[in-house]
Amino acid sequence: MEIKDFKKINDNSKETMKADKSIEKAEKKINNRYRLGYHIMAPANWINDPNGLVQYKGEYHVFYQHHPYDENWGPMHWGHVKSKDLVHWEHCPIALAPGDSFDKDGCFSGSAVDNDGELTLIYTGHNYIDKEKDIFFENQNIAISKDGIHFVKYDKNPIISDPPECSSKHFRDPKVWKHNDSWYMIVGNSSKDNDGRVILYKSSDLKDWQYVGVIANSNGKLGYMWECPDFFELDGKYILSLSPQGLERQGDLYANLFQTGYIVGDYDYETNKFTHGTFTELDNGHDFYAVQTFLDDKGRRIAIGWMDMWESDMPTKKDGWCGALTLPRVLSLGNNNKILMNPVEELTLLRESEHNEFKNKSISQNYLIKTSKDLLELKVVFDLSKCTAESVELKVLGDKQEEILLNYNLANAKLSLDCSKSGKTKDGIRRVKLDKDNKLSLHIFLDRSSIEVFANEGEATMTSRIYPKENRFGIELSADNGNVNIENFTYWTLKDTWK
Repeated sequence: MEIKDFKKINDNSKETMKADKSIEKAEKKINNRYRLGYHIMAPANWINDPNGLVQYKGEYHVFYQHHPYDENWGPMHWGHVKSKDLVHWEHCPIALAPGDSFDKDGCFSGSAVDNDGELTLIYTGHNYIDKEKDIFFENQNIAISKDGIHFVKYDKNPIISDPPECSSKHFRDPKVWKHNDSWYMIVGNSSKDNDGRVILYKSSDLKDWQYVGVIANSNGKLGYMWECPDFFELDGKYILSLSPQGLERQGDLYANLFQTGYIVGDYDYETNKFTHGTFTELDNGHDFYAVQTFLDDKGRRIAIGWMDMWESDMPTKKDGWCGALTLPRVLSLGNNNKILMNPVEELTLLRESEHNEFKNKSISQNYLIKTSKDLLELKVVFDLSKCTAESVELKVLGDKQEEILLNYNLANAKLSLDCSKSGKTKDGIRRVKLDKDNKLSLHIFLDRSSIEVFANEGEATMTSRIYPKENRFGIELSADNGNVNIENFTYWTLKDTWK
């Protein structure tokens, strides 16, 4: 595909420049009390899904759903950051703005590919027929760039104008990849019977697409719509990740409004047959949705999600901004086809001062480490082999009454994250069951308004936004009704990459 095949329609650059000016103006008015120190976020106003994760000309690019005119969700643009190391991010001009005949009400989520030196964005055009009644249609479109910064929309958009006849109006979030000499695209979809599913297309040139069929569907058990799908090979298995809408809560499972998870199986490109297991949630905190992945030049499958949740309390709206993305995480396949997520090794670049508190120390009550730093990385390993306590805990304390509590119950092997005293006053607790082991390792990243917990080398993760009103006082370790040996406790103060 050549850039000569493209032309500016309704001057996308004019609309993106207008949006950039709005952001520049809004940035001067924001309150910084909850601004994150080392996570991807817009300079101001609303963001949600990560889009277009890709490595291009030696740099990592992340796009995201963005409303540059308000701190609330609205007509979606594509915001954009790039980095050489997955740690230090640079804001770029807004890449896509809606307003053309095929995307007049939003440039919704999608993906990006490097097509022989041309960075190609593939995205959903959202178009209202009757906004008040939520009647709309969606299609798939492309835009390209030679420099990875400025994008031109295809003059023959949409490249896929309609979903299959058996579909409802829901038809969005294309993920594109290349296999052998062909391009493949999956799209989140819903049948006319409101059955969530993912459908597949194939192309030789990214412009002309043929419908192949359904890869997987809900069968009435996994929601009415499958958003933000991704499909990739990992350690010899094929993974379909998705964000199903419409699941009912089942105890500790599916506790958020919408979920993000995966199914694992085997796939045959010739027959489009995906033989797979059951759905597993990918993160068990309060704020994780719409995860996307990409393969980098080191062979790593890296994932980034939206670090918020629909219809949750978002105090930062009062500050002129809303939304952030998770830290980049490397995926691998563990026992029983379970996906393990762990922070990318480059995050060690954030470390400023290291504090090795102790090794092989037995505690029976509370052990306090005082620190007022709000950007922290913690690593603690509890030896459970001879533990006599009923549970072990780690608390992040505020000056007076605020706290974030991580509790591991040895009887039921459940790890709980309690943020109810740090901004999550409603439904503040999340739990996840771990495989019983002789050790409990916790790797924790604390930012001004977020916590990300990686338990037992990525066996479980818990991601939540927090909104403390007090200054940080310290970290407290404890054992309940017994004692536990702590193999190691180390923490690092982290630098603020946005300053």
